[in-house]
Amino acid sequence: MTHPSDRPGRLGVGVVSAGKVGAVLGAALRAAGHAVVGVNAVSEASRDRAEALLPGVPVLEVPSVLERAELVLLAVPDDELPGLVQGLADAGLWQAGQLVVHTAGRWGTGVLDPARRLGAIPLAVHPAMTFTGMSLDLARLSDCSFGITAPAPVLPIAQALVVEMGAEPVVVAEADRPLYHAALAHGANHLMTVAGQSMQVLRDIGVERPDRMVGPLLRATLDNALAAGESALTGPVARGDAGTVAAHRDALDEYAHGHGGDDVLLAYLDLARVTARRALDRGLLDRPRYDAVLAALELTDGTGGTGGEETP
Repeated sequence: MTHPSDRPGRLGVGVVSAGKVGAVLGAALRAAGHAVVGVNAVSEASRDRAEALLPGVPVLEVPSVLERAELVLLAVPDDELPGLVQGLADAGLWQAGQLVVHTAGRWGTGVLDPARRLGAIPLAVHPAMTFTGMSLDLARLSDCSFGITAPAPVLPIAQALVVEMGAEPVVVAEADRPLYHAALAHGANHLMTVAGQSMQVLRDIGVERPDRMVGPLLRATLDNALAAGESALTGPVARGDAGTVAAHRDALDEYAHGHGGDDVLLAYLDLARVTARRALDRGLLDRPRYDAVLAALELTDGTGGTGGEETP
C-alpha cells in the first residue's frame, strides 16, 4: 500500500468509481490532505469527470486501485455493491487493515463482510444530497449531512472523514439503513415527481415558464416545512374546502382523459388523502371537514380511479 505522507492521519485513497459521487468525494478527501492514489473510471463520462475533479490521478483497473490504497472508496450503485465486494474478496484483493468505505444509502456495513473477513475495516458513509458530478458539489458538502454506520471501535474514523469533507456525520444504526434511505428517497425523489407533474399541467394549459410560477411557491413551502413542520400546512385540503377539492378532482380527471395518462390525477388523489389524514391527526382539520374532503376525492364511479375506459 502507498503511504503518501509522513503526516499522521493522511491516507492513500483509491476511488471505485469516478461517478458523480465518487469523483466529488475523492476530490473532497484530496482537499482535506489525503492523497488520491488511483481511480477507476470505465465510461468516457467518468474519465472526463476524473480528469476534471482528480487531475493527475492515475486511472486504473479496480485491482490496481485496491493494491495501492489504504482507504478504498466504493461509490457504486446500491444493487452493484454486494457483488463487487464479494468478487473482490473471492479474488483475495482486500488487505488487512485497509479501510473500505461505501457510499450506498441502503446498506450498512454488513454488505462489506466479505472484505472484513480478510481483515479490512468496514465503514458506511452516505451523503444525503444529490450530486451533479461537478466542482460546485464540493461547496455544497458544507450544508450536507452524511448517514454513517460502522462498528463502534472505528466509528470515530467515519465521523472524522465526514468532518474532513466539511459535512456533518449522523450515526444510523445498521438495522435502520433501509428505512433511513427510504425516508430520503421519499422526500427527494417524490418531490421531483410532484414538481414535474405540476409544471407539466401548467405547461399544457399554456404557461410558458411554469418553473418561474411554481419555483417561488415550492421554495417557500419547503422552507416553511423545514422551519415549522406540518403546522405550516396550507391549501384546500388542510382548510377542509371540499368544494375546491372536488373541482380539482374533476379538472384532473378530465385532464387525464384528454392527455392520455392518469398519473397526475392518481398522485393528487393519493397525496390529498394522506395530507387530510395527517391534518386530522395533528388537529388542523376536524372530523366533519375531513370526511367531506374524503368524499370529495371520490370519483363518480366510486373507485378512486379514472372511471370509464382508460385512454390509450
